[in-house]
Amino acid sequence: MPSSQPTEQEICQRLGQIQIEIARLIEERLALRAQLDPSRLEALHRGGVPQGVAYLGPEHSYSHSAARKYFRDSQLLCPVGTISAVFEEVHRGQSRYGVVPIENSTDGRIVDTMFNFIKRPLQICGEVLLPIHHNLLSVSDRLSIRKVYSKPQALSQCRRWLSEHLPEAQRIEVASTTHAARIAKEEPGAAAIASLEASLEYGLPIVCESIEDDPNNATRFAIIGKDQPAITGRDKTAILFQVPHQPGALADAMLIFRDNGINLTWIESLPVPGSPNEYYFFVEIEGHRDEAPMVDAIGALVERSLRLDVLGSYPRGIGG
Repeated sequence: MPSSQPTEQEICQRLGQIQIEIARLIEERLALRAQLDPSRLEALHRGGVPQGVAYLGPEHSYSHSAARKYFRDSQLLCPVGTISAVFEEVHRGQSRYGVVPIENSTDGRIVDTMFNFIKRPLQICGEVLLPIHHNLLSVSDRLSIRKVYSKPQALSQCRRWLSEHLPEAQRIEVASTTHAARIAKEEPGAAAIASLEASLEYGLPIVCESIEDDPNNATRFAIIGKDQPAITGRDKTAILFQVPHQPGALADAMLIFRDNGINLTWIESLPVPGSPNEYYFFVEIEGHRDEAPMVDAIGALVERSLRLDVLGSYPRGIGG
């Protein structure tokens, strides 16, 4: 008798269909939640809506890998469509934690994440560093590739390799590396820049592996939530603040950290929407918000700031 087992191609096609349906249901869920009063959402939450971890999906994205690395099997992982949706899930209490990219070693800050901290100043509860190795995936051989799909960050992190090895190929931005893999699976002459996990999930051959321009390429992900971790002795604190637009205001703010013996490890400026020449500043500093030098420094900085949000103290990240 002929076997009733589905073929590998049929399985892959069905998995792709399921993933599309999951993404559609997630978007529908977010739209429905937006129509409910926050108090009603809280009541639903108390009634047993499962808590989990929201991350920038779909499955097999780098954010998914970071979430699995940090939480392992301790939490239900819930993919959403955008970084803003991750913040919204946590803000509304539908997920206990979120995982968002915050900094890449090649491209620097992740602007979407930074601006979401301005809109919804949630707490950073932890961080995880994920080495990023990009692979060129395609059912076609390299000489036949005419289009390369991936998210903007991945295309940027492989730009020198692409210019050298696929100079004529069109580079097309899509929402995620996983989405790129799905397209490359179906479109002749197309390739995706994506992870090993995406290659395995969609049955896409790796045409070239580790095509990132920097072999030490890594992305740091923030774990966001409403928890505040206790002092560990190896902590960092993130602060978002705005000082008056006047000479020496930022310099005076930075001197506060020096005068309290606090080391500044990262600073970024973000334009204030609708206010030309005015900026928010995002800083990371060594120490915990509950330690005496930090308490003094934050108190002094509050007096000099138009706005100040302590975005959390958390242990230094799980490394790659």
